[in-house]
Amino acid sequence: MRCIAHSLSIFLALGVATGLTRSASADDIQAKVKPSGSSSVKDHVRRGQRARNAGLWVEAHAAYKAAFESADPATSTERERAELAGELGLCEVALHRYRDAAEHLSRSLEQRETLPDALRRRFEAGQREAARHIATLVLGVDPPDAEVFIDGERIGEIARTYTRFFEPGKHMVRARAPGREDALHSFLAVAGAEHEITMQLPRSAASSAKEASSAKEIATAAPSSARRLPAARAQAPSPWASWPGTLRITGIAVSTAGVAVGTILIVRAGKLDDDLSARRARLQSEPSSSASMCWQAPRSSPCGELARLQDARNTYGRAGLAAVITGGVLGAMTAASFFTDFSFLGLTPAGDRVHASPVANGSEIGARIEGKW
Repeated sequence: MRCIAHSLSIFLALGVATGLTRSASADDIQAKVKPSGSSSVKDHVRRGQRARNAGLWVEAHAAYKAAFESADPATSTERERAELAGELGLCEVALHRYRDAAEHLSRSLEQRETLPDALRRRFEAGQREAARHIATLVLGVDPPDAEVFIDGERIGEIARTYTRFFEPGKHMVRARAPGREDALHSFLAVAGAEHEITMQLPRSAASSAKEASSAKEIATAAPSSARRLPAARAQAPSPWASWPGTLRITGIAVSTAGVAVGTILIVRAGKLDDDLSARRARLQSEPSSSASMCWQAPRSSPCGELARLQDARNTYGRAGLAAVITGGVLGAMTAASFFTDFSFLGLTPAGDRVHASPVANGSEIGARIEGKW
């Protein structure tokens, strides 16, 4: 009995060991047979190539789309994903799905440096064909972290500039950001055209008020010792700091008045000269008068009136000429004072107060002098 029991225990141990070995072998075989992600992508690509060569664009599009969605960034390269996106875009061009084609071809050509030349040329030709049927939008948004919605659909990534493709027709763009007012913009997309839109979101009234309140709190939170500092005593201006400006103002006023008064006096002298000429001509036209009669003529006579007019004319003329000359000299001196440097008196240098620039246009020519005094 003991031998039989011992034999049964040996057979039972051998059976368990054999079962575990078979189970492990089955698991290894299943692991080897189970396709990986890369082999699945290759299967989709092979199906897409066969369908494309046969002209079955719907089947080719489905296969390349499955391959593009199955491509894992962790196990595939940028070039492989760019090739899949380009092939998918070419299928969409053949199916007249131009907007999707432009999106995928544009994404593929972002890696154009990694693509073979022949493949790159195929993708560029497909992109040109798609661009003829859709509109391109280059959208700039400020601030760059704003959410952007196009026709109610949110754009996933956040950027300062977006490039999107649209079917021809009217579209609406909306942007929003915290503390900003929403911005809306509608545009009419034209096939084959590129539209550029810049959207700036102004700060909302509540945000501006909050910032002003924060600034006020910061200002009121200043140290009390700083607020208790005595104010600096204003120093009385030096008398030497004001006399150049006063003299200039006085010089301008006197020169202007002198020229004006002198002009009036000269005009008055000219009128008296006209009256004198008229009376002299009338007196000479009388048959009983002669030039020798006016030498010793009394003041109440016509000749005496001519003498008074002549004296008045000469007086007005001399006074007017003197006033004009005096005003001109004062004006020249006042203008020259603008170019005088009073730095030895501790004043602002003339170069900082006066600026001269030439002026030449259709109506005037000369120089413009600007300064403070």
